[in-house]
Amino acid sequence: MAISSARHSHGTPAVRAQAAARLRSVEGHVRGVVRMVEEGAYCIDIIKQTLAIQRALEKANALLLGDHLETCASTAIRSSDRAERERTIREVLDVFSMSGRL
Repeated sequence: MAISSARHSHGTPAVRAQAAARLRSVEGHVRGVVRMVEEGAYCIDIIKQTLAIQRALEKANALLLGDHLETCASTAIRSSDRAERERTIREVLDVFSMSGRL
């Protein structure tokens, strides 16, 4: 997992707070599903819960990607630095590729 070494904060605080709240909710949901598995719950019920977790993660990703496009990426795209523009476009394409959407 690559983490930017930049020392400044990325994105908008409101979106970051929203995403963090969603991820804390997912964290609790995952703990609940682990209990279901350990207690021998019905397989289909577990699968339904893991699918709900995936949807929640996708929503968090959509929030963060939208914020990135509106802040970091739009700034980089308007930059006079060609390498910065290309790096930013490559990053976004990489994310789409990792998601299986390309």
